[in-house]
Amino acid sequence: MVRRAVPAALTRLPGRFTSRLHDERVTAWLGMALGVSVLSAFATGLISHFMQHPPGWARWPSRPVNLYRVTQGVHVIGGLATVPLLLAKLWTVYPRLWQWPPVRSAAHGLRRLLVFVLVGGALFQFVTGVLNIGYWYAFPFLFTTAHYWTAYIVAGALLIHAADEWSKVRRTVMTRPQDAVGRRAFLLSVAGASGVITAVTVGEAFAPLARLAVLAPRRPGTGSQGLPVNKSAAAAGVSAAARDPRWRLTVTGAVRRDVVVSLDGLRALPQHAARLPIACVEGWSAGADWRGVRLRDLLALAGAAGTARVRVESLQASGLYRTSLLDPGHWHDPLTLLALELNGEPLDLDHGHPCRLIAPNRPGVLQTKWVHRLVVL
Repeated sequence: MVRRAVPAALTRLPGRFTSRLHDERVTAWLGMALGVSVLSAFATGLISHFMQHPPGWARWPSRPVNLYRVTQGVHVIGGLATVPLLLAKLWTVYPRLWQWPPVRSAAHGLRRLLVFVLVGGALFQFVTGVLNIGYWYAFPFLFTTAHYWTAYIVAGALLIHAADEWSKVRRTVMTRPQDAVGRRAFLLSVAGASGVITAVTVGEAFAPLARLAVLAPRRPGTGSQGLPVNKSAAAAGVSAAARDPRWRLTVTGAVRRDVVVSLDGLRALPQHAARLPIACVEGWSAGADWRGVRLRDLLALAGAAGTARVRVESLQASGLYRTSLLDPGHWHDPLTLLALELNGEPLDLDHGHPCRLIAPNRPGVLQTKWVHRLVVL
């Protein structure tokens, strides 16, 4: 019987790592797929971050209406589908962690440090991302900040690692393999696992497949008035204030005249309808029919300048997203409403009664609920 030679680096661990799948060809194919997935998640993640926390130079357009819905769906659902790729990649390369001696030269030590940063960063991103999707914040830091900065570290380490390994990957992929059947079956199994995860998650953003979305925290059509709820009025601490018949909406700031209007006064203004989605950072989204007052009409009554920005303030006393900013391109859009109705009914308390902001191409956390003040800047 002819035995396959065990690499010299592993001779201290006889009997281990004998699978032919621990080879460079499988690692190369998985690495290329993982690289595409990670860079896709990085690009769509930047869109998400800059739309939620726009820098001063950024002016996101209001059209296309579903841009954020698509990019964030790709980010989260594609990120989940990447988990089998990452685990398979780690399985194929983990024997190298047991090489002896662990560092053979300064250059080798730098490569191993880079791999440690890449693996650690990737695991951090996927673990915290999954916890965020499940609304389980079992960590003391702010998810969005940590996720954002770690993404740069992972993307940078990935690009350096890919450049360092590219010649080896290219040579390996071009070489005619032996035992191709076993490798092909393994790679197809990994692809199948990614496909299954996609199939049981994509329904959180694609309503026709909502019944299959067994891994999704939210599903289209589920929730009061047929729309999911992330934060209830009770959780936000606004139930009493939102029900108060003395509630008034105030438009103030850099205007020719302050405008103060009651809920009945808003209902007396021209009403308009829009079909717009709620798209959340966790990846779920759902379209709905909204009806209310065009924001541009209300700001015109107050005499706001066309180039002004508008701060929308909620009845919430605190919270990272109790206010949001609207650029001129958004509040001028005829689809941007202060909504009073949802799917043909008056707004439910948990959906923002007495009125809420709904605008195209905007993250759900910036579709401010329980609005009581507009400040023109």
